[in-house]
Amino acid sequence: MRRVHGVRLLALTGVTALLGAVVACGSTEAGAGDASPGSDTAQASPTSRPSPSHARFVEEIEWADGRRVGMYYAAKRGLMEQHQDTAGEAWSKPHLVYATESDPCQSITLKAFDGGTVAAIANWGPYCSDGEPPMESIAAVGTDNLSKWDTKLTKEFDGWEKVEASGDSEQLTFGRNSTEWLTRLRWSRTDGFGDVEETRR
Repeated sequence: MRRVHGVRLLALTGVTALLGAVVACGSTEAGAGDASPGSDTAQASPTSRPSPSHARFVEEIEWADGRRVGMYYAAKRGLMEQHQDTAGEAWSKPHLVYATESDPCQSITLKAFDGGTVAAIANWGPYCSDGEPPMESIAAVGTDNLSKWDTKLTKEFDGWEKVEASGDSEQLTFGRNSTEWLTRLRWSRTDGFGDVEETRR
């Protein structure tokens, strides 16, 4: 009887140890479980967006519906553009808007208009990034889901300062003001770019 009782006591001790191990393991898994949903939530965050193939745009804009457009300079290639046709969708492949091997300036101006129209201003020239006047200034307008871009090059020009819509996005006007001249460049969806107009003040 003592031998059987001793066996029972030994078995009981074993079961108690096993339960302790199970409880300990359960508490460890509970802690890991608390961390796991957090990491999954971070991966599925609604604010995360598909990344463009170019890591950093010089300029990027967003429409009210969430669509985005970005532009950057590619060394010895020119002005590049990528966009999202729908908010949160994958970025388009890089598109060469204007080809040049000149040195780029520091900034690009982008402005979005109704109807999916985008206007861009970009400049190039020796020492332009250091503040010297550009030698090449591009006015560009993208339409038709940005599958088409019209461009107008103006050489030995200080660059366009702004672009505005004339009533709607069917007609845009690029402008630059100086103490002596008002310089304008008009674009329309039907006729594209016109000639540069200079009016003495």
